[in-house]
This record gives sequence, C-alpha cells and structure tokens, in this order.
Amino acid sequence: MAHGRDHRTPNGMTEKCGVVGVSLADRDAARPLYYSLYALQHRGQESAGIVTHDGFQQHSHVEMGLVGDAFDADALDQLNGQAGIGHVRYPTSGGVNACCAQPFSVSFKSGSLGLAHNGNLVNAAEIRSELEALGHAFTSNGDTEVIAHDLARNLLEEDLVRAVKRTMGRIHGSYALTIMHDDAVLGVRDPEGNRPLCIGELDDGYVLASESAAIDTLDGELVRDVAPGELIVLEPDGSGFDSYQLVERDATAHCFFEHVYFARPDSIVDDELVYDVRRELGGELWAESGIDTDVVMPVPDSGRSFASGYAEAANDDGADVEFAEGLMKNRYVGRTFIMPTQDERERAVRLKLNPIKSTVEDKTVTIIDDSIVRGTTSTQLVDLIRDAGAEEVHVRIGAPPIVAPCYMGIDMASRDELIAADKSIDEIREIIGADSLSYLSIDATADVLGRARGDLCLGCVTGEYPYDIEGESTDRDVSRPVVGSESAPADD
Repeated sequence: MAHGRDHRTPNGMTEKCGVVGVSLADRDAARPLYYSLYALQHRGQESAGIVTHDGFQQHSHVEMGLVGDAFDADALDQLNGQAGIGHVRYPTSGGVNACCAQPFSVSFKSGSLGLAHNGNLVNAAEIRSELEALGHAFTSNGDTEVIAHDLARNLLEEDLVRAVKRTMGRIHGSYALTIMHDDAVLGVRDPEGNRPLCIGELDDGYVLASESAAIDTLDGELVRDVAPGELIVLEPDGSGFDSYQLVERDATAHCFFEHVYFARPDSIVDDELVYDVRRELGGELWAESGIDTDVVMPVPDSGRSFASGYAEAANDDGADVEFAEGLMKNRYVGRTFIMPTQDERERAVRLKLNPIKSTVEDKTVTIIDDSIVRGTTSTQLVDLIRDAGAEEVHVRIGAPPIVAPCYMGIDMASRDELIAADKSIDEIREIIGADSLSYLSIDATADVLGRARGDLCLGCVTGEYPYDIEGESTDRDVSRPVVGSESAPADD
C-alpha cells in the first residue's frame, strides 16, 4: 500500500485532506463549496475539486494546485446544481498526480457517484485485488477509488443506506467521506471517529465539513459532529437531513493530533474549540516541565496557542515571564522539499523564520512548538536564537514525542527518520543544541482532551494502533475484515 511518503517536506508533517458537502434549497452549490474549500485549504494544498449534480447529470471540476488556482469564475459557473461535494488533498495514499485528485467520480448502471475522502485505509490493496478479479478497472493507485468502486458495486444490489453499511463492513482504517449519489449528498465517519466530520445548518440548506471553520465561512451554525459510524443523508432540497447509526464500537480512536496541529484553531472538533485545547495543553506543559525564563515565544504558527497558555500558567504561578513574538514568519516561501541540497534546505529555514533580535538578545528564552519530527528544524531554530544573542535556549513541546509513523492519513516520517524513535529526550536535546527539552506527557494530553487514552488514536506516540496494521502492534482487540466476494455487512 502506498502512503505517498516520497512527497513530504523534509522537516515536518503534511496536512491530511479536507472534505465538504452541501445541499441547498434554491441556489447553486458551487460557490459555497468553493468558499468552504478555501476554509479547509490548510488540510491540503496539492489538489482541489468540486462535483455537483443538477438533478439530471453530474458536473465535475478537479485540478492540481491551490483552491484559488484550481477554479476560476467560468469553472464555477459550469458546476450547475444545488447539491455537491468538494475536496482539498494532500497525498496520503496514492501519488501526487491528477489521477488521484478528488472528488473521485464514477458513472454506473445505478447512476452517478462522487466521493471525497479524508483518511487512509489499511486494507485497500486486498479490496482492490478482489474487485480487479471481478472485472473492475482502476485509474489510480489511491484508496479513494477503491471505496468508490466498492460502493458502486453494492449500490447495484442494495438501497443507499444498506450499500454504505456493506462497504463500511469491508473497509478498514480511517475515513471521513462526503459522497454524492445522483443529487443526494451523504456524510460518513469511520466507526472509530478517527477523522473529524461535522454538520452545519445554513439559511437555505445544510453542510457537511471536516471542520466547523468551513461552516463559519458560509455564515452557518454548527449543529453537531457526525458520530463515529454514522451516516448522514442530506435532503436534496436542503430542508434537513436523516441520520443512520450504521456501526457502533465500544471505544473511539479520535486523532489527538487534530487538536495539536492539524485543525484550525477556530474550529470546533469533537465538541472542543481547538484554540482552547491548545492553550490548555500549553498550561499543562508549564505544570509538568515549566522553566522560568525571561521570554516565552512560539514557533509560528502552530506553537502560538501553546505558548500563550504556557506563559499565562507561568505568570499565574508567580513567574515573571514575557510572552513575545520572537520569530517572524515569511508566508511567501514555498515548501522546502524543492531545495535540492541540504545547505539550501537549511537556508530555507532562515528564509521562513527570522528572529527579532531585541526580543532575545541577552535573555533566557523558551521556545514552544507542537512537535519535533526529524529534529532538523528545531536544531536550526535553536541556532538562530543563539545567533541572535540569547543567553539560554530552552525548548518545550506541546505534545508527546513522535516515535512511530502514522497510517491514518498524516503524511509523517518513517521510524528511521523520526528522531524520537530511537533516541532519549536528553539525546534529542543534545542534538538540537537546547539547554533543556521537555515534551508534554501522553496522560496530560488525554486529560486535556477529556478522553480516556483508549478513546484516542495515539499510534504515533505509543507505536500501538487502533487498527489492524500489518507488522504493527494494536492498543485494543481489533482485526481487519475478511475480504471476499460475499463479505457480510457490519452488524456490530
């Protein structure tokens, strides 16, 4: 199974995908979908696409690049219909090419189907092999097409709800899906709730989206999260939605990294405002490993909420800590993987981040970030701040050490590239050149999220996963479905 790992940035993680679906009463869906994709652009920058249905036929526009580059006014005007789905993609399964861009569309005897997927299946290859043996022809190497083909096959034999349930009983892994079957828009969340998906109400319809920030962009109101294992079917006229709880599990596997890094701070994910969660994580970071320095400063942008919560907790404890923006980000520098040599990649960090000398000169400094992946960027940041005159540089991380790869849709390094996979915290501290280094504990992370460890996906920080992944340990009693031509639907 391909995980797209040849396309990472060298110093960090890349976003997952973003999905959206709308059904409106009396206006075309294309522009609301376009605005929603803009709100979800942080979740993927490789491709963008929209599929609509006008009651008679399906219309599709999918292009490589950012949302603003993928669509112009003419493209939007040709996407007729009051219902549609959209997708922004960063590759997690399949390659970086147009054939894997989404939404994926297929026409078959029972109508037309469009599908947008956020997540990653771990048994896609098995299902693909079975379907190929049955005569299905695939145009991409991504797992989204596997879901689409499987669902299309089931729709030949079952009604919409039973077909979705049957497919859910066969696919294993993380997924939040928006689906268009003719002019019906559906939302599906995997039984463990690994990927986020929520429902919003507009003046003239309803919207499904990866994050509530997309609903805010449309001046809508967040209704609630889609429950793990739930199917939502929007009414074609935008008047409401139906809910079907198709699969239930004893425990969930919410991705804790949505709160730490991926989701927008202004989004509500699994009933929690991400900004508040990150501030609380920063406060816990101070409680566990705070050090009284002159300045606390974030690594922009993701470290900002953690640093503000950390500094507030420090001052509440009587420490005299200044929260300051000591690193300025140049937002017009592209991804560093285009730099062909290590020297140029290191130069790219200086292009992206420039220290404010007056903030750090002759001071003790704590820098706050969300994670350390390979350690390259952290090393360069510590050097930058020392070069700017800091007396001491301490590093605090608002999440536990990443010791294992993610198979659930985050494009993360392999074990041999993860600095924490085989090194102690003190060894990492020495490599990055910090005076001290501490991470937030797993227990504190779970406590802030208000969930038991068994209800979170912590695979990247424990090496134990909530899915049956070949060669990896599990953190619960789980096995992948038996894939065969007569596989039964999920009834558990």
